[in-house]
Amino acid sequence: MNLKYLFLGSVKSCDQCSFIVLLQSVDMGATKETGYSEGQLQLARLARAIGHPARVAILQELIKQDTCIFGQLVQKLPLSQPTVSQHLKELKQAGLIKGWVEGTNMCYCIDQQNWRIAAKTFGALFSE
Repeated sequence: MNLKYLFLGSVKSCDQCSFIVLLQSVDMGATKETGYSEGQLQLARLARAIGHPARVAILQELIKQDTCIFGQLVQKLPLSQPTVSQHLKELKQAGLIKGWVEGTNMCYCIDQQNWRIAAKTFGALFSE
């Protein structure tokens, strides 16, 4: 059983005791993803991937290009190279972009197939 504790009340004090905090154990289950459809999980993963303004900016830059980008993203964004790399990694793991390394250069572009799937997935949500 995976237990977490929720804070239920305010912190109180009295003359004879220190602070009392009321806690209740809550069974969080095996995973947060149990009980959801694959479509719901996919939509949540995509939303999480684009849920940061830096990632939105990266995607917008990649969409503007007809070809893959070799390292120019750092010059176009107000972020350091390691930060851009971390955001690229998140987008790649979500399948929204694809990329590879050639020597010291990294090349990234929109994964067109997965981009269409993501557009369709979000479109279905907004048309419900």
